[in-house]
Amino acid sequence: MDDISKRPNAVPWPPLVLTVAATLSIALGYISPMSIPQNVAVRSVGYLSVVAGISLDVWAIITLNKAHTSVLPHRGASRLVTHGPFGFTRNPIYLGNTMLMGGIGLAFAAGWFAIMEIVSAFIVDRLAIRPEERHLAARFGKQWIDYASRVPRWLF
Repeated sequence: MDDISKRPNAVPWPPLVLTVAATLSIALGYISPMSIPQNVAVRSVGYLSVVAGISLDVWAIITLNKAHTSVLPHRGASRLVTHGPFGFTRNPIYLGNTMLMGGIGLAFAAGWFAIMEIVSAFIVDRLAIRPEERHLAARFGKQWIDYASRVPRWLF
């Protein structure tokens, strides 16, 4: 077993989970379509969620790159980043991915995306976020504890 202070996981779970969830959503949509009632408001919220999710992902990636720490979920953090999008959520990339999945569901009336949004968020929380938090606690100690006490894991 790897030392949690060196890296949170051996496998990059979040991109795998997101890819599987999106693929399952598409496949299940063909096998057993599950439509979301559509109107301009629902589609607009979906498109806004897609744009917001992608924007949050990009902002978080840029912030991590500027801080010279890894963006890869299976690599160890060299710095604790607490500014930018990390100032209001400890997991802006995972939140952005979740918003993207849900937005696709709303924008394209694809009910399976809405379901997989919840399932994938739960799985990422357990396979990636919790180990990442243990990693950050081991690496940064009190600095992590202080940050985690004032910034929510997701949004609340």
